[in-house]
Amino acid sequence: MEFLNSIGGFALGLLGAGLAAFMAGIGSAKGTGIAGEAGAGLVSEDPSKFGKAMILQVIPGTQGLYGFVIWFLAFSKLSGVADISAITVAQGLQVLSACLPIAVGGMISGIAQGKVAAASINILAKKPDDWSKGMILCITVEFYAILSLLASFMMLNAISL
Repeated sequence: MEFLNSIGGFALGLLGAGLAAFMAGIGSAKGTGIAGEAGAGLVSEDPSKFGKAMILQVIPGTQGLYGFVIWFLAFSKLSGVADISAITVAQGLQVLSACLPIAVGGMISGIAQGKVAAASINILAKKPDDWSKGMILCITVEFYAILSLLASFMMLNAISL
């Protein structure tokens, strides 16, 4: 029990940082996979549309990057403390809580954005001149990933360790 009391805050903070990268990464992996499947189908029929299909597939990958940014900031904050046993459980819970918006928001929006990107690839297949409309639809979902990133960023910056 003494071991947990001495590093419990640090461990909780690391858990939050890890969840930010892990869950947002899952969302991006799933989202880019969904869009990639649609893109592969289109490119097998019309290889000239590869570039535009790839752009639509990459868009859901940003959530993983956002999660990594928050992981980096949280890890930097935690590792910047000279004595990790000085990080209280309450402070660890603060870091964990600050990482949750991008963890959950990144996962959900990455998957949702992948579905929108796949539908946008269908626009590209049927009406190639309107493919940019699909990008706008994807950007609408991106807005909520950015809000999650900002929430986590602002919460992390408010924590003093």
